[in-house]
Formats: sequence, C-alpha cells, structure tokens
Amino acid sequence: MRVLLWHVHGSWATAFVQGPHEYVVPLLPDRGPDGRGRAQTWDWPASVTEASPAEIRAAFDDGAIDVVVLQRPHEVGLLEEWTGRRAGRDVPALYVEHNAPTDHAARSRHPLADLDVVADGTVPVVHVTAFNRLMWDCGTARTTVVDHGIPDPGHLWTGERPHVAAVVNEPVRRWRVAGTDVLLHVARDVPLEVYGMGTDGLAEHLHAVGTPAAAASAGRLQDLPQHAMHAAVAGARAYLHPYRWTSLGLSLLEAMAIGLPVLALPVTEAPVAVPPEAGVLSADPDVLAATARRWLADPAEAAAYGKAAREQVLARYSLERFTDRWTALLSEAVAT
Repeated sequence: MRVLLWHVHGSWATAFVQGPHEYVVPLLPDRGPDGRGRAQTWDWPASVTEASPAEIRAAFDDGAIDVVVLQRPHEVGLLEEWTGRRAGRDVPALYVEHNAPTDHAARSRHPLADLDVVADGTVPVVHVTAFNRLMWDCGTARTTVVDHGIPDPGHLWTGERPHVAAVVNEPVRRWRVAGTDVLLHVARDVPLEVYGMGTDGLAEHLHAVGTPAAAASAGRLQDLPQHAMHAAVAGARAYLHPYRWTSLGLSLLEAMAIGLPVLALPVTEAPVAVPPEAGVLSADPDVLAATARRWLADPAEAAAYGKAAREQVLARYSLERFTDRWTALLSEAVAT
C-alpha cells in the first residue's frame, strides 16, 4: 500500500514507517509543522518519500495513494484543501489519537467525535493506549487500540554511572504535566542526567534546590539525536519517568528496551507498561528517591530490574507486533 501521513510525532512515525509499505510525508519549503518531510534526527527507511502539496494532489489523481493516516484534527481540512479529497468519503482514512485528554477526562469530547465520517464509523479512531481510549469521549465513533512498538535499540545498559537519567521535553514550560517538580525532588538526593528538547532554564531550578546532587545535575542537560541519546542514557544506573499526565512516552519504552530499571508515577498507562519486576511506581517522590539511592548503591539489583524491563518491552511493545497490527488496520480500511 501507499500511505500518506504527516510527520507529527517522530518516535511514533519512526516505528510506523518500518512497515512493509510505501509512505509519503508532506514537505513544505519551511519544513514547518504541516510539512516537515523526512525525519532529520531519526533513521527512516528509503520507503519514505517527501512530496509537496501539488505532488500529493497529482499522486491522488493518478490513483497512487491508497490510504491516509490522520493525526491532528486540522489535517482533515488540509487533505481536502491540498487534494480535493475528503477523508473517509473519497479516500480511505484512519485517525490516530496520540494523546490523553488535556482537560477533565469525564468531560473530554474528542474533537473529531462529531465529524460525520468519524461518528458513522467510516474513519476509525485509533488510540495508542487503552487508557487513552477510556478517557476520551469519542461518541459513536469506531475505536480501537494499537499499542506502541519500538525498534529494538539493543541491550545497551551498562549502568556505569551512579546517576539517574530522565528524558523530558520542555520541562520548564510543561512543569506539572511533565512532573518537573518530581524531577527536582529526586535531584535533592541523587545526581540526574536530563535529556530532551527545551531544557533551557532548568539549570537554575536545579541550582535552587541547593544540594550537591542537584548542582551536579545542572551540568548534565543535553538535547541529543536519538541514537546518541540511547548511548548516553545506557550508562546511567536507572531511569526516571516523572510525568503526571501524558500518553505512554516512547522514551520510557526505549529506556526499558535498553535495559534500564524504571522509577515512575503510577498514572495513565505506566502501571501497564512497567510491571513490578521492571521498576518501582509510586505517587510518593520520597519512595522514588529512596529506590534510586538503593539502586545507585546496588548495581546488581538495578540490573535485575532492567533485565525484566527489557523483556517486557520485547514482549508487549515489539516492532513486529506493532507493524503487523497496523498492516491489518490499513488493509481493512482499503478493503472497506
């Protein structure tokens, strides 16, 4: 099949385009959000090609696009504007919902729930976790869940550094959502390595904590390409996932696949992703900090948890399972 999708979430798309199909991603001159083209910091196969809106329209005119994967509400309008085709009417389509609701879950109506082709089940809503499907009110839409899958980075963990690693994008702007206050709490007791985009400004908050561990952490803030980040994270003793409210972060699954033991809050999909043998989940940051101190002092225990974490990801979040499930959904959409 030939699949049109926008490059929205790099890690998810990296897994998605490993399937056995051809993939077309829009490219605009500024490589802005609606036309990023191929990934610059992830490894994508040659089966992913870039196309301008005019080239996409020509591909549709030639019957060269089989199905569209939508990921943001306004892409419904973009598709029609660029190609003259309506999702679910003129071309088979699916909508991927990557996120948990940002407002009160009991009152969160999905933004596409009342779109005719969604409400009548023509365009299904595909959630990335069962938790997200439960929390979104999708009305009469046809919904399903495809769990994440990740390319296996390999068992890279060495745990040579008595530090805790975390990957948090924009930790200052997304303070409570990202659990940055939890991050700072743990940093009082153990040295942290924080990776991710937009860490500017976090150093001053770490300095304000006023402990040697936090001061040391302030010098370990990095934004690295994915492969370099995997190599760096692998040297840390454990992984902290401080998020209060998010969909299941792929950085968490990647860290587990690398072999890091996990510290996390028991929220959203984390209790499913992290079984007791793979890490410690607690709503009490003191418990997370105490566990981190224990693992820093006992590399063998950390390694045992990390081994179980890797086994969990390989079993539940394998790339093959993910791409097979998506191939089945795409085939169903095209055949309908």
